[in-house]
Amino acid sequence: MTEPAVDARRAAWVLRPADDCLILGQRLGAQVSRGPDLEEDIAIANLSIDLIGQARAFYTHAGNLAGEGRTEDDLAMTRDEREFANVLLVEQPDLDFAHTICRQLLFDAFQVPFYEALSGSIDLVLAGIAQKGIKEARYHLSHSSGWAVRLGDGTEESHERMASALDVLWRFTDDLFESDDLDREMAAAGVGVDPTTLRPAWEANLGPVLDAAGLPVPEGTGTRVGGRRGFHTEHLGHILPEMQLLHRTHVGAEW
Repeated sequence: MTEPAVDARRAAWVLRPADDCLILGQRLGAQVSRGPDLEEDIAIANLSIDLIGQARAFYTHAGNLAGEGRTEDDLAMTRDEREFANVLLVEQPDLDFAHTICRQLLFDAFQVPFYEALSGSIDLVLAGIAQKGIKEARYHLSHSSGWAVRLGDGTEESHERMASALDVLWRFTDDLFESDDLDREMAAAGVGVDPTTLRPAWEANLGPVLDAAGLPVPEGTGTRVGGRRGFHTEHLGHILPEMQLLHRTHVGAEW
């Protein structure tokens, strides 16, 4: 395989965590001012900023690897729904605060071991992004875990809302661990991470939190996968037009 082909494959893989971070950051940004108190609004804003910052770093690296002159804005704002490779979980809507926290917990429990593994990449740029990102991801997990316990072990209503959110969102968790030839190729080369290897760590992060919150793992909720292959739920189709409107309307505009 020629070096340009290797770089194109690597660029395609880097877009996966980039898209995860961007779409979840966009979701959280839309929730600022809707939290239960001012302190939580600020916390949600900070989570969003962290994730979008991680996305920018991944997109910049992907653009450099592909060698096509595409910037982070090009990759974030000009691709269509089928070109996005984020996991399905991060595009799910915020039906209430419990859904926001539950979605965040399920993703944070995955992102921590993902960054831990990626920090050893032979690609020094990816390793650097992961080494910085792991500090933020661990804080995110602590934040979402604390709220999950607070709500799950709180009032009858807060417990029911968390249980309902977990039941709705659990069906998208298998998508976190769906692996394909690109994942395996990048992992074998020492560049990326095969997500199938992360499930034990994800379960170890998640299990104690759900136990403390009194939330049993849902059963029989079905499984949805395909986000990495561009097969998304209808929700991404609503996120992208809103997110990309300004860039697409004023092509080439500079601030």
